[in-house]
Amino acid sequence: MSDNPRRDGDDEADFARLFQQFLGSDANPAMADAMRAMGIDHGDPAMMGALAAQFKALFEAAPTDGINRELCEDVARKTVSAAGDTVVGDSTQREVREAVHVAGLWLDGVTAFELPGARALAWSRAEWVTHTMATWAKIVAPVAQGVTGAIGSALRGQMEGLTGRDVPALPGMPPGMDLSGMMAQFEPMLARLSSSMFGAQIGQAVGTLAGDVLSGTEVGLPLVEQPVVALLPGNVTEFAEGLELETAPVLLYLAVRESARTRLFAGVPWLGPQVLAAVQAYARDITIDTEGIESTLSQIDTSDPQEMQSALSSSLFSPQPSEAQKAALARLETLLALVEGWVDVVAGRAAHGRLPQVDALAEAVRRRRATGGPAEAIFGELVGLQLRPRRLRDAANLFTALESSGGAAARDAAWAHPDVAPTAADLDDVLGYVERSCGGSEDDGLGGLGEELDAALERILSGEDGPDAPKDPQPGDR
Repeated sequence: MSDNPRRDGDDEADFARLFQQFLGSDANPAMADAMRAMGIDHGDPAMMGALAAQFKALFEAAPTDGINRELCEDVARKTVSAAGDTVVGDSTQREVREAVHVAGLWLDGVTAFELPGARALAWSRAEWVTHTMATWAKIVAPVAQGVTGAIGSALRGQMEGLTGRDVPALPGMPPGMDLSGMMAQFEPMLARLSSSMFGAQIGQAVGTLAGDVLSGTEVGLPLVEQPVVALLPGNVTEFAEGLELETAPVLLYLAVRESARTRLFAGVPWLGPQVLAAVQAYARDITIDTEGIESTLSQIDTSDPQEMQSALSSSLFSPQPSEAQKAALARLETLLALVEGWVDVVAGRAAHGRLPQVDALAEAVRRRRATGGPAEAIFGELVGLQLRPRRLRDAANLFTALESSGGAAARDAAWAHPDVAPTAADLDDVLGYVERSCGGSEDDGLGGLGEELDAALERILSGEDGPDAPKDPQPGDR
């Protein structure tokens, strides 16, 4: 290629000529006949130029360094539509608003975290997709960049490995065509093609998740930029039916949990950004399995985007995490466990004595979470991360112990600053953390506090700390 600057018109002409050579040249009579059968005359420069422009515009619509949100959302919406979705009616909207209002009154008595001005919303599955897609795009962008680069590199390697004698065997490729020139022309499109394929996978995964998630932040991430308390009543109804319970109490309990989680993210400004940063740190250091991708591409029809997308979905990531990934994963698991542990304790306190089914509902949520839950599948699809916060019981015990020692204020003070928030080591030593946090030493004039903490912790671990205490987890909680 020349080093001289080229005008846009020259680029368009080159692309049109390359497009015509690739799809309709006399060197490939079968392709030419097929195009004529579709009413396309490869000998008509105007028609071929128009087709080339459309083809180029298709790929230029996709970014090469991130995620095509429009494509992702379109695929997610189609996935939702295929599975079934319903418009949320006015009466259901009122039910959700009333449940969130009651939940707010209950929470006011058990936590100082507030949620002023937050709206209560009832979303369909498609609406959940729309409102959360921006955050999903941020989360998976580092992975998308790596995948795009790896697929482009693999395709370039295949093309560069061809000999002159191999060239005529390619569909529509005229003899003697300069492969290096062709790759220079097509490289940006290949990047956009791989970006679009990965974006379609993301959209499908998010659309599938929309059919299962019960509320806006159930996956444990602050997916909605503005603080709102959002529930998906259609999914809640299916969840209640599976428990053989009336929908109303299930909706109310989930409203308490979602309101508590939203209050936490709103009241602790550093928490949401650190959770998302941990996910992105893991994603940035993902090693793309380039050899696996190259092997896959050598065995499939690379002209079939659907076949490429299906094949690549199982061969993107190297199985061994790096040390940086292990550190990011440990931080992420700890943060998510702390969030859900705090929500368990606060929601239990708020609903205890008000909802007769609170213990059964809490246990159902734990079982749902212990068997993987929606978060694990979505992370596995999007960033190669099999996520299950295994230390939920330890986190719930820690917040219960803080509350037993210093009340709700001590429990919530654990979120005051990231430097004082519990770590994985603190989950191993709940009593030590509580003593350090609440000043439990004889020199402080609180000589009996250590013994009281011992007794309180023993009651917590044995499940004797009241009817609303966290129960033993199902397999997978730890």
